[in-house]
Amino acid sequence: MRPLLFLDTARVIGVATSNDDRFQRLLLRGADGGVRELRRLDTAVSPRFENVIPAGDDVVWTEFADGGPPRLWAADVTGGGPARELTGDLGDALFHGSQDDLAHHAGRVYWTARPADRTAATEVRSVALSGGRVRVDRQPGEWTMGPWPWLDDGASAGVAATLLRNTSTGREITVPTGSAEFAACSPSWCRVVVLEGDVPARLDLMRPDGAGRRPMATGGVRAAVPDVAILGRFEILADPGPRSGTAGLLVYDITTGQTVSLSAAANDAQSRGGLVWWYTSSGASAEWHVLDLRTI
Repeated sequence: MRPLLFLDTARVIGVATSNDDRFQRLLLRGADGGVRELRRLDTAVSPRFENVIPAGDDVVWTEFADGGPPRLWAADVTGGGPARELTGDLGDALFHGSQDDLAHHAGRVYWTARPADRTAATEVRSVALSGGRVRVDRQPGEWTMGPWPWLDDGASAGVAATLLRNTSTGREITVPTGSAEFAACSPSWCRVVVLEGDVPARLDLMRPDGAGRRPMATGGVRAAVPDVAILGRFEILADPGPRSGTAGLLVYDITTGQTVSLSAAANDAQSRGGLVWWYTSSGASAEWHVLDLRTI
């Protein structure tokens, strides 16, 4: 099973193909090792389960099949019962591999989408966890979801972040960067890639308003996951090694300024909800590892 979300170090949501290769299955493995099937789709329609997030007693995810529009589903992970479709009305949804692509707040699930008229605006869409009508809040400018209730102008435009907006208060933060710098930001910190020529030379850390700037890593070290300042404290970094597809996996502690190595040769590093996971391989076998940063 390939993990998509660790609820904790013992419970995991992941995907696996059925033994007869007919179905792609979304599975919950419990703390006792038992496996529950949440959802299955025929492999003939090239299915994908993505953007899995916790939402109270539920998990929520998007489904894609045969190039069609995504659909939003949910399932209770504390009890039983079948998965339920929340909506197929996601619009031209914007997903970038961030843990914030879907956000759960006060019983609703939020995401961003391009408007059908292709004007310089963004739809912040939401639906209740019980399903029903999709609400649409049109925001001027091109944005993507950040940690709720913030929007970020970087990923949606395919460039660095220059502005953050709080959808609840209307507050905006302008991110100052130089001509040879690119920032990715959360409301608390920005990770800044500093170039020398066309080559990344250094990673800096700073507050979104430019305060408290400090160097974090040099050379070929890069971000291992798209999200900035996990739990407001940790940066997950990768130091590419000689083997293709693997990298040294590092954690930079913003509080202490220390960098700790998690693995010398990690594959497929991911992080959601304060947990980070990756796998190591030896020959044809692979072993998954998970660290709960919430316990540090």
